[in-house]
Amino acid sequence: MIDRRTALAGVVAMFGAGAFAPIARAAAAAQVKGAPPVISEGPATVQVFTPAQRALMTALSERVIPTTDTPGAIAAGVPAYIEKLLADWSYPDERKPILEGLDLIEARSMRDYKVTGAKAKPAQQDALLTLAMNDQLPGGKTFFDGFRQLVITGYYTSEIGITVEREYLPVPGEYNGAFPYANVNKVYSS
Repeated sequence: MIDRRTALAGVVAMFGAGAFAPIARAAAAAQVKGAPPVISEGPATVQVFTPAQRALMTALSERVIPTTDTPGAIAAGVPAYIEKLLADWSYPDERKPILEGLDLIEARSMRDYKVTGAKAKPAQQDALLTLAMNDQLPGGKTFFDGFRQLVITGYYTSEIGITVEREYLPVPGEYNGAFPYANVNKVYSS
């Protein structure tokens, strides 16, 4: 079975040089033989989010990878992963874009929808994330890029991401160079 350490290295390879610093730092540690687990079990060592930020981060992570016919970010434990990664693998300055971005989205939600971001409707949360993605909030693009990487990394290094969203085959079937792409059901991870 693939482990989170191996999956993390693959995800960082996907992002390349633009990987969010705590993700890259954890992946580099994963390459050292005998290193401690990349993301250890248990709670974060420091509190990163206020309760309101945590609720918003949880809601927004589900908007990045929503539950469809497969489990979404919340079911995969992405919010706990994000908090653990930011607490144990980031420097305080590296957390600022995420924390400030959450605060800006919260303020914009209150201004536009008169409700907290966590309680906003999914379409409203999507609109708020779109504002950040398009850099229509101060520092929005920096927040969105880092946050999206955290969600994707947390999801695709989780057991759900590896075994449910993708299909785990330790030894995939035979090589067929002419296999029609239309017949591909799932992306395989190894």
